[in-house]
Amino acid sequence: MFNWLSILAGFFYILLGFFIILKLWFFVPLEATIAYMLGTLMILYGSFRIFRGAKRIKQFRNEN
Repeated sequence: MFNWLSILAGFFYILLGFFIILKLWFFVPLEATIAYMLGTLMILYGSFRIFRGAKRIKQFRNEN
């Protein structure tokens, strides 16, 4: 169950990253450079969470 939640959280981080880049906002207005860096970081972290969750699901299925 945790692995599926990790994948879901990853998608939300990616969406949040795109939102930050497009709106230049994250609870306060951001400068473009900061928004791009923070948005990119969120997208990368979301991708990592999805990759890690998928990898764990695959390992769990191979063990059984």
